[in-house]
Amino acid sequence: MATAGSAAVQRLRLRTELRDARLAADLTQRQVADQMEWSPSKLIRIEAGEVGITVNDLRSLLAFYHVEDTDRVARLLELARGSRKMPFTEYRDIYHKEFLDFLAMEASAWINRTFQSLVLPGLLQTEEYASATIRAYSPGESAAQVDRMVEARMLRQDVLDSEQAQFFFIVDESVIRRQVGGPKVMRAQLRQLAELAARPRINVMILPFSLGAHAASAGPFTLFEFKEDVPTFVYLENPRGSATVSTSPDEAATYLDLFQDLESKVIKEHVSEMLLRVADGMGSAQTDLLLPTS
Repeated sequence: MATAGSAAVQRLRLRTELRDARLAADLTQRQVADQMEWSPSKLIRIEAGEVGITVNDLRSLLAFYHVEDTDRVARLLELARGSRKMPFTEYRDIYHKEFLDFLAMEASAWINRTFQSLVLPGLLQTEEYASATIRAYSPGESAAQVDRMVEARMLRQDVLDSEQAQFFFIVDESVIRRQVGGPKVMRAQLRQLAELAARPRINVMILPFSLGAHAASAGPFTLFEFKEDVPTFVYLENPRGSATVSTSPDEAATYLDLFQDLESKVIKEHVSEMLLRVADGMGSAQTDLLLPTS
């Protein structure tokens, strides 16, 4: 996934440089679109990193911007070539663009910080747990579509084998106790989670019930940080996936502070042992609340 993941970062770097070059040339997006005989939306999407740009179009654009330094031109052309193939584009028929962008950033990030209050993050899910979750979230999907979504989720997990990336996952205690898919599926899930938590670059932390209300009660979020000179990405989720994306430095700082505040309150020692104990007790006794009998 390293090559595919780097495409996302290259597109981010290219969009930033192209916007800076346009502003340095004192041109509006409308002026550029008219000169290039493009629709205004095409340039907007290129500068937003939503689409790539062909090498020929880029050469013409740089000439219009009077970018003549040969080293800079060569570097930008290389960024354009490297950003053409974004990861997971073969799943664009089942995922909306925001989520595909999320997957591209996930594959590229140097540091991944995720808080989840409802289900385990996709990177940590077993195939059976993922299937149960997707079926619950998307009851109208066909079996074939669910299978493709599960396939994509399993492919995402290749990034966990990266020797550079670091992962910090905080999950609410309810996440490890809810029997998603039934006791058997959940036991297998918790045992796999215990194995992942023992890896040196994967940090799994539990936010205990005893904490009560907390500042992240509003919902799940993810922070992606990069080694390259691109902004931190903040993803805020609704029950259907990524809903809001921000690269605002202020918003990134707010959510980083929130994550670090949660880190100071979580269970982070002996997590693997704890998960195995919960797995061993899963389904062995009635744990749901019981209605009073008349």
